[in-house]
Amino acid sequence: MTEKAHYEFLWEKIKERAEKIATPIGYNTYVEPLVPVDLINKKIVLRAETEIAASTIEKSFRGKLREAISAAEVGLNDFIVVVDGSDTYTVHEEADALQEAEPVALDKRYTFDSFVVGSSNKFVYAAAKSVAEAPGENFNPLYIYGGTGLGKTHLMQAIANEITIKKPTLKVLYTTSEKFLNEYVDSMYAKKGAGRDNEIRFRNRYRNVDVLIIDDVQFWAGKYGVQEAFFHTFNELSAQNKQIVISSDCPAKDLTTLEERLRTRFEGGLIADIQPPDTETKVAILKRKALEKKYVIPEEVLSFLVRGSDNNVRTLEGRLNKVIFASKLHEAPITLALAATALQESVNVEEQEELTPEAIIRATISYYSITRADLLGKSKRQEFVRARQICTYLMCEMLSLPLVTIGKEMGGRDHATVIHSRDKVTELLRVNDAIAKGVNDIKSIVLKQ
Repeated sequence: MTEKAHYEFLWEKIKERAEKIATPIGYNTYVEPLVPVDLINKKIVLRAETEIAASTIEKSFRGKLREAISAAEVGLNDFIVVVDGSDTYTVHEEADALQEAEPVALDKRYTFDSFVVGSSNKFVYAAAKSVAEAPGENFNPLYIYGGTGLGKTHLMQAIANEITIKKPTLKVLYTTSEKFLNEYVDSMYAKKGAGRDNEIRFRNRYRNVDVLIIDDVQFWAGKYGVQEAFFHTFNELSAQNKQIVISSDCPAKDLTTLEERLRTRFEGGLIADIQPPDTETKVAILKRKALEKKYVIPEEVLSFLVRGSDNNVRTLEGRLNKVIFASKLHEAPITLALAATALQESVNVEEQEELTPEAIIRATISYYSITRADLLGKSKRQEFVRARQICTYLMCEMLSLPLVTIGKEMGGRDHATVIHSRDKVTELLRVNDAIAKGVNDIKSIVLKQ
């Protein structure tokens, strides 16, 4: 899909909502003639035919259009109106101009020494270590992939921390794909307004480095402008033998919404995956986490915490934190009984069945009293859309699966839809008690199945 087609697609979704909100005369006279021409900082840029039309939209339709944008759930939050014939955007130009980007702070705890190596990750650990020892010489690019919470970010930052300490003359830049995307969008907007040198600053920021590390590139699915920007950055760095490290939640060949020429460059280096940890590695991880908190946990308690857990290391650490908190709260030693009480589980219960997408789908259908077709189908009814988003969010949170796999389980949806659903529910959980209750209730149903 071209950028123009993408704008038009989003605008059609918004117009569907606007038509229901505005009066027929107002909609047909002022909203329908608007033409989408750009996307800026989560705002859609709309071109009006005359100054009068633009002024009327600003004065009389701003509230209704904002409401339509919110109801359309297309990832935007506002709009900008420009007049036909104008090649600059003047609305909010100073506020939205690109500022000097702040680097993503590295977590000093993420080192190779603090990474627990097991049979599931020893290959990718060795590859990351090799890159840190000789940037630009071994495995360039290095492409790391694996499910949520398996240690991708830990290894990425460990590379950055190691090079920063042992090779201080090298310029290392670690960032996330979302931050790269936001800076790219800001630079494109600023280029059309007052800050015309911001595109150059953006380009120089990412090309004048010795090591570029970007986390979670699956976030660029369907966003062809930023893919183009990274493609040229990749070529520039590669030509100078500068090290590039990339992470994703799936193999490069499965990133079907990325351009072919970008995927082939990813595949031209070393592709290393992080598998879910086995039981021994999980126990070793818990031991390491406990020692970091200055606690020694009995082996039987560690085995209990591992039993029935998913493969997400963050979830595993959360279980440990609950037990440590219970020990502090009750001023009692950590025992099997205390751990069982803290997790509200029984020591004698049979080992829980492994969590699956099907279990989450069944629990969601049961909770909302809808059919499988309602949940996985294409209906835009609000109750089905919300249940679909929550089901997707729970799969992202509870299962260590690539987003591509989750999309297939949810009726064949793409990366972008999965990411939107996950982020939408994450946002709603902070402000909507009903959504939070639904998520927790469905999670309880899943865990009791």
